[in-house]
Amino acid sequence: METSVTLAQVARAAGVSASTVSRILNGTAQVSHEKREAVERALSQLNYRPNVLAQGLASGRTMSVGVVTQDISSPFYGDMLRGIEQGLSGSGYMPIFADGHWSAVEESAAIDVLLARKVDGVIVLGGAVPDEYLRGVARTRPLVVFGRTVPGIEGQCLKLDNEKAAYAVTRHLIEFGHRRIAHIAGPVAHRDARDRRAGYEAALRDAGLAVVPELVLEGDFLEPSGFLAAARLFEGREMFSAIFAANDQMAYGARLALHRKGVRVPEDISLVGFDDLPSSTYTTPPLTTVRQPTFDLGVVTGQAILRMLSGGAPSMPQIELPLMIRESTTLLRATPAPPGR
Repeated sequence: METSVTLAQVARAAGVSASTVSRILNGTAQVSHEKREAVERALSQLNYRPNVLAQGLASGRTMSVGVVTQDISSPFYGDMLRGIEQGLSGSGYMPIFADGHWSAVEESAAIDVLLARKVDGVIVLGGAVPDEYLRGVARTRPLVVFGRTVPGIEGQCLKLDNEKAAYAVTRHLIEFGHRRIAHIAGPVAHRDARDRRAGYEAALRDAGLAVVPELVLEGDFLEPSGFLAAARLFEGREMFSAIFAANDQMAYGARLALHRKGVRVPEDISLVGFDDLPSSTYTTPPLTTVRQPTFDLGVVTGQAILRMLSGGAPSMPQIELPLMIRESTTLLRATPAPPGR
C-alpha cells in the first residue's frame, strides 16, 4: 500500500519549515529563489501529491464542479466533456457529470442533485431549463452556461451564433443554385434548434424564396430521426434539391435514407449538416457542415468556471462557427427530386 508523503517530509528534504512548503504550494510564500528550487526539487523527488480532500475540507470546498449535459453518449457532448476535463486539469477540481436527457424536468433534477452534493460550481450545456431557475443557481454558486444567453447573467454565458451559421450554410446552397431546400430541424424546445431554423428561413427570405412548411420537418438530433425525416420528404408532394439537417447526426440518418432511395449525394441531392463531428470528414461523400470546435468549447467553459471559482470574471471569448465546404454539396445541375421517388 502506497504511503502518502507529508509536508514535514518534504520540508526536511528541502531544509525548510513545513509552513514554508505550505505557503509555496498555495502561492503565498515570498522566499528566495534557492529555497523555492529546493522545495520544488524535494516535491519531485518524493513524488508528493497534495491531499485534495483535506485541502477542500480546510477551505470549505468539495473541489468538484457539476456538469449537466444533454446526452453523455452524444459525440458532440462527449467531445465537450473531454474538453472540460482538460480545462480543469491541474486545478484540483474534478467534474461530476449528470445527464439532462433533453428534458427540462430531468435537467433541473440533475442540477438539484449536484447542488445537494455541494459542488463548488456548475456548468450547464444547453438545455431547456427555465432562465429563472438558472438565475437562482447563479445566486448560490459560480455558474457557466453554454449554448444560450440567460438574461441577467449574460457574462456567464458562452453563446454561439447558431442563426448566423445556419444562414451561411443555407446561403451556400442558394449560391449553388438550389431554390427548394428542405430543413430537418432539431427539437423546437431547444434554442439552438430554433436559432438554426431561424437562420435557414432568413436566408431563404433574403434570397426572395418562400419558406415551404412541407419542407421543414422536426427531428430530435439523433440519426434515426434524420432517416425518418428524409424518407417523409420523398413521400410528400414538394420537390427539393437540397437538405439542411440541423446537426451532423441527423444528416447521417438522412444520408442513409437517400442511399436506400437510390438518390445520389450530391449529384441528385445536396446535403449539409451542422457541428462538424470528427466522422463527418469520413462520410461518403465527406459532409459539408458548420464547424463547432467542441473540444475547445469544453476547454473554454472549464477555464471560465475556474476563473469564477477563484473570484474572477468568466471572460467569455467570441467563437466563430466556420462553414466547412466538402463534397456533399454541388451546383444544381437538374430539376429538384420529384415527390415519391
